[in-house]
Amino acid sequence: MLRYYEAEGLLKPRRTESGYRDYAPEELRTVERIKLLGAAGMTLATILQFLPCVRGEGLAFEPCEELRDTLHEQIRIADQKTAELAQSRRILESFLLEVERG
Repeated sequence: MLRYYEAEGLLKPRRTESGYRDYAPEELRTVERIKLLGAAGMTLATILQFLPCVRGEGLAFEPCEELRDTLHEQIRIADQKTAELAQSRRILESFLLEVERG
């Protein structure tokens, strides 16, 4: 995943003289943030927009003001997915009831 994140522009590790990647603590924090944002449902493209505005040393961050719209959009997408999953569950439950009735 680290190489993939690097290819996508999310990580920029230093290179040793022999060409090996040298991941500093900052990259490790970035990976944790990527995982956190990904778990929240953000795509890598959105995370790429989001990461430059991350401040602080820990996993918690304060996004730039200009990303407020991005956060609202991500919440809207999460709500939409929740509604779609709820509909899928209702359909599956109705199928199960039909099967159990025989």
